[in-house]
Amino acid sequence: MKKQIIKVVLLIFLGLLGFVGYKVITKINHKKQVAEHIKTIPDFSYQTLDGNAFTHKNLKPNTPVLFVYFNSECDFCQHEAQMIQENIKKLQAVQIIFISFEPQDNIVKFATKYKLTTYDNVTFLVDRKATFATTFDVNSLPCLVLYNAQHQLIEKIKGQVKIEKILALSKQ
Repeated sequence: MKKQIIKVVLLIFLGLLGFVGYKVITKINHKKQVAEHIKTIPDFSYQTLDGNAFTHKNLKPNTPVLFVYFNSECDFCQHEAQMIQENIKKLQAVQIIFISFEPQDNIVKFATKYKLTTYDNVTFLVDRKATFATTFDVNSLPCLVLYNAQHQLIEKIKGQVKIEKILALSKQ
């Protein structure tokens, strides 16, 4: 009887070990696929504050792109927006795309508060289906995803970052 219990426990243990191994390998492979997918700006479609569709085709050619994934209530996001606004002249050569899954009213208030709606190189988008995080593999706020002028990924930055780093990276 003891031998049978030991065999059952061993089988259960091996089964669980195999299952955990499978899940780990699956997650690693998924991460590799996503990393490959975002090496260049992936296809996307979100909505501008005036209700128009904005896709990857609306991005300016031969221009670096900075995606800023934010939430209007996030202190770090607010500091990031303030820093961008204070240094907007230094960022004129970069297309800046702020994107949030929040209600449009919250995004409008945020954009207005930081006086970022009047610049040609700044666009605010509404992620109504909350797909940006999975499409661009981001999981923190703020998260900045910077692409060079050829729309190749330079760096994904989790959390708040100094303007000097953004400026240095955008010139690559």
